[in-house]
Amino acid sequence: MAAHRRLDLAGLVIALLLLVLAAAVFWDMSRLELGAVYGIGPKAMPIVVGTGLAFLGVANGINAVRGGLPARETVDMTAILLILGGLVGLIVLIALGGGFILATAVLFACVSAAFGRRAFAIDFLIGLALAAAAYLLFAKLLALSLPTGPLERLI
Repeated sequence: MAAHRRLDLAGLVIALLLLVLAAAVFWDMSRLELGAVYGIGPKAMPIVVGTGLAFLGVANGINAVRGGLPARETVDMTAILLILGGLVGLIVLIALGGGFILATAVLFACVSAAFGRRAFAIDFLIGLALAAAAYLLFAKLLALSLPTGPLERLI
C-alpha cells in the first residue's frame, strides 16, 4: 500500500506566487501599445516568460498537492547575506556613479564567495573581464544604454 504523503503548504504558496507573477507579466504585456514591424514584436518575450511561469506554477502546485516535492535543505545564511550584500553593492555603486562594469564585478565576486569560493580578488578580476565583455556587447554592439562610470568612459 502506498504511503500517504502530506500536502506541502510551502509548495502551494510558491505555486500561487508563480501564478500571480505570470498574471502580472501577462497583464503588463497586454498594456503594451507597440506593434510588430517585422513579424515578432515586443510582446513575444513576455508571452514566453508568462507561459513559462504559469507552467511552473501549475506543475509546482500539482507536486505540492501530491506531496512530491523534495525535502528542503537547510539554509546557509552566510551565502544568502553574501548574495544580498552583492546586490546592495551593485545598487549602491550604480547609484553613486561607479558604473556597470565595477558594480557587476562586485556582484560576481560576492556570489562566487557565496558558492564557497574564497579567491575574492581573482573572482573580482574575472567579474571585471566578464562585465567588460557584457558592456561591450550591449552598449557598443547593440547600442543599449547601461550605467556608465569611470571604467566605461575609458572604453
